[in-house]
Amino acid sequence: MELLTPKSLGYYFPAEFAPQRAIWLSWPHKEASWPGKIDKIFPNYAKFIYEITKGQLCCINVADDGMKKFAEEHLIKANVDLSKVTFYFHPTNDAWCRDHGPAFLVNKDTALPKVIVNWDYNAWGDKYPPYDLDTNIPLRVGEALGLQVFTPNIVMEGGAVEFNGAGTLLTSTACLLNENRNPHLNQGQIEQYLIDYYGVDQVLWVDEGIVGDDTDGHIDDTVRFVNEDTVITMIEEDKADENYKLLRDNLKQLKKMRLLNGKQLNIIEVPMPDFIEYDGQRLPASYANFLITNQSVIVPIFNSSKDDHALSIIQNAIPSREVVGIDSEDIIWGLGSFHCLSQQEPM
Repeated sequence: MELLTPKSLGYYFPAEFAPQRAIWLSWPHKEASWPGKIDKIFPNYAKFIYEITKGQLCCINVADDGMKKFAEEHLIKANVDLSKVTFYFHPTNDAWCRDHGPAFLVNKDTALPKVIVNWDYNAWGDKYPPYDLDTNIPLRVGEALGLQVFTPNIVMEGGAVEFNGAGTLLTSTACLLNENRNPHLNQGQIEQYLIDYYGVDQVLWVDEGIVGDDTDGHIDDTVRFVNEDTVITMIEEDKADENYKLLRDNLKQLKKMRLLNGKQLNIIEVPMPDFIEYDGQRLPASYANFLITNQSVIVPIFNSSKDDHALSIIQNAIPSREVVGIDSEDIIWGLGSFHCLSQQEPM
């Protein structure tokens, strides 16, 4: 008997620039993710939610009433319209909802127009246990929303994959072929899971992530679709920087790629921010870790000389939305930013 997969039933993962019902977040609470700094992240995290709620709902996973009240205090200070915020009592280990949150797929031609894929989650190769609460979040959300949930039983993270909504998925070998994820699967087998459970027709691979990225090379720090045939890709202008060759190699690979219709990618280059280090550790600061919402593109900025130029390039690439830069200098100490913290739910 043939296994029923989302693709076989006509479901697919929409592009981030498709209409959204909500953005899902998991309220930050793990001190070890921002050692010595967690209190500093909340004002800009609340600003992030303010921007989200300009154009849609925001759904936030919290542990209990105490965390909910703490969150509400910060949101009120940031002038967030609380009628646009729904809290769910779904305890988490950490805040990175892009990776532990539900993957929402759609098929408007069925009685069940939206479903969830519940990938396994192992905190980027068992780096940060425990993660038992995080890996259950898609099941909890599916139950809360009354949605069917598909469980492929392999490890996958939302930040590792990027979609154009027209059959193409981009990812990196550095992450998905790392032995700390699914050592029993080869590249072809992983591609088949991506096709079957994200509802795509084509998987394109770059090799590398950026230095300092503890996820082993998530694509959402390097290459992002801004429409069906256009990507933004990060480049490093300083030849002495460790990221210079890695990102040039990715660019060469992108130039050779062809979409399903035979077209080359339109490639827009964005410079990396200035080198950021904290407590002796290089941080994975990247303008590519933006979140596209219904009204805005929320871009992490870093008090860098490159900030304004990067925002201008992204605004020109996505003219239908307002590009908003929010200071992520403290947030990036957690080794991720706005895209890592969020997961969109399509209409």
